[in-house]
Amino acid sequence: MAFLEFLSAFFGVTYFVAWSISFYPQSLLSYRRKSTSGTTVDFHFLNCLGFAAYFVSNAAFYYSPLIRAQYAARYKGLTPTVNFNDITFALHGLLLSIITTSQYFYPRVWGFAPSVGNKPHRFILGIFFGCIVGVITIIFVVLRSPDRDSTQEAISSWVWLDAIYAISYVKLIVTLIKYTPQVIVNYRNRSTRGFSILQILLDFFGGILSIAQQSLDSYIQRDWSGITGNPVKFALGNVSMIYDLIYMTQHYVLYRGADGKPEEGESLLGNAEEERRID
Repeated sequence: MAFLEFLSAFFGVTYFVAWSISFYPQSLLSYRRKSTSGTTVDFHFLNCLGFAAYFVSNAAFYYSPLIRAQYAARYKGLTPTVNFNDITFALHGLLLSIITTSQYFYPRVWGFAPSVGNKPHRFILGIFFGCIVGVITIIFVVLRSPDRDSTQEAISSWVWLDAIYAISYVKLIVTLIKYTPQVIVNYRNRSTRGFSILQILLDFFGGILSIAQQSLDSYIQRDWSGITGNPVKFALGNVSMIYDLIYMTQHYVLYRGADGKPEEGESLLGNAEEERRID
C-alpha cells in the first residue's frame, strides 16, 4: 500500500508539472508572433472563471473543517480526494489565464497587431455570467437552510457543502464548453497556425495522470465514492482528453502543414463580426 501511495503522489506531482507548463506555450507563441491571430480569447476568458472556481472549491475541500466534516457525513466517513497540488495548480492556472487573456484584451500593451477573436462571443459571455448567477442562487438557497452548518443533516439538507459543489461545477461547465470555439476557428481557417499544439500534448499527458491518481486514491480507500464524491476532478481529465484528441487530429491529420489561405488575415479582419459568432 505504501508503494501505491507513493505512486499516487508521483502522479499528482507529474500531472501538476505537465498541466502547469501547458499554460505557457500559447502565450509565449503569441508573444513571439506579436499576434493572437488564429486563436480565440474564449478559451482563456472562461479559464479565468473556471480556475477561480476550481481554486475556491479545492481550498474549501482541503482546508475547511466544516466542509470536510459534511463531506465525511455524506460519504460514509471518507475524506475528499483533493491534494495540495490541486490547490497550487488551480492558483497557478488562474494567474496564467489572466496574463494570457490580457494579450487579447490589451494587445497594444503587449505590442501585438490587432486580430480577430480579441473579444468573447456573446454565447461565452452568457455562460460566464450564467455560472455566476447560478452559484449566487445556490448560496442563497443554502443561506435559507436552517441546517446549513450541520454535519448530521448533510445527507438530506442543503448545507455549505452544496454551495462548494455548485462552485466546483462551474469548472466542469467551463471545461465542457471552453474548447469548442477554438475547434471551430481551426475548422474555419482550415489551419492550426497560431495555435500551440504543445499545450495540448501536455494537457493530454496531464489528464491521463490525473485520472490515474484519483483512481489510485479511491482504490487505496477501498471505496469508489472518491470519484463520485469529486466528479469534477474525474470529469476534467476525461473531457479535456477528448478535446485534446480532436485538436491533435486537426493539427497532425486534417490540417497538417496548412498555413491557411494567403489572404486569410484580410478576409477575417474584413468579416470580424461574422467570424466572431459561434452561436
